[in-house]
Amino acid sequence: MAPLYRARKSKDNPNTDDFLSLMRISSIPLLVAFAQAAKHGSFARAARELGLSPSAVAKSVVRLEQHLRLRLFQRTTRRVTLTQEGAALYERSRRVLEELSALELSAAGATQSPTGVLRVDAPLFYGRQVLVPAAAALAQRYDGLGLDLRLSDRFADVIGEGLDAVLRVGQIADSGLVALPIGEQQLRVYGAPAYFKRRRAPGAPADLDGHACVVFRNPTSGRERPWDFRVQGRRMTVQPKARYVIDDGEGLVRAAVAGLGLIQVPDYMAEAAVRARHLKETLADFRPEPMPISLVYPSRRQVPARVRALIDALTSGSSQKSPASASTPARRLSGRA
Repeated sequence: MAPLYRARKSKDNPNTDDFLSLMRISSIPLLVAFAQAAKHGSFARAARELGLSPSAVAKSVVRLEQHLRLRLFQRTTRRVTLTQEGAALYERSRRVLEELSALELSAAGATQSPTGVLRVDAPLFYGRQVLVPAAAALAQRYDGLGLDLRLSDRFADVIGEGLDAVLRVGQIADSGLVALPIGEQQLRVYGAPAYFKRRRAPGAPADLDGHACVVFRNPTSGRERPWDFRVQGRRMTVQPKARYVIDDGEGLVRAAVAGLGLIQVPDYMAEAAVRARHLKETLADFRPEPMPISLVYPSRRQVPARVRALIDALTSGSSQKSPASASTPARRLSGRA
């Protein structure tokens, strides 16, 4: 069996820089076992993830170490930790496995036409702007495909509600689900020019106490969402004194355009108002780190053709530029804004 990649260095002194040149197709299961053990820091948790026994995972890791002639883990009775070589291997192998997963999904999608009802939940504004156009194009392309799209700003349970997938913003807490990053969401603070004529723009997040703030209330939890910033390289969370509270993102934008006060919303939500000069950004130097936007679905195994078609549509670059410009292979992550 030929190696996955052409060897670039001598096999006499293998290391993590040229491990790909030594890997063969038959070694991929060993790499998968290693990557899961590295991710969880536990052979037992990796075994549960893969549906194997802990001893089977441990043996796969030992075989990989023997194959590469490298020690990948330091083992104690309670835990395993990556060696320096193991950490380097994990970073590279993770990317390779993501590419293989994406390739598998693409190949499988080419052999089966999407049928059934595609059931997807998405945040209201993002769903209107990205999901609905992508799903509508799929429905027009495939006669056997129906749509059940649920747009709201509540938190949907992909398993409990029998959904094919959900679109979520932020880090994914459901470690048993598969998350496919499809873009990023950048939060920014905006106000209307008329508002800034009445009040001087804040110079820092601490100045928000002197401003009228329109705050988003999460429909699921009933809690007011704090505002995120990055100050001197560190995340800073501020809970503005909310004079006005709205549980709809588009409502926040309209309130700000009317001059009611300042808002913090994703940039794509305010894009049209900014272009029309109805809103302008403030506190740009304190923008928080962008949050990932992910398509989340239950399992990488036996993914329905309708979900694979949606994955292709959302990662093909044909979606709206601002909210879904990135295209990244699927990965498991350890919620929604």
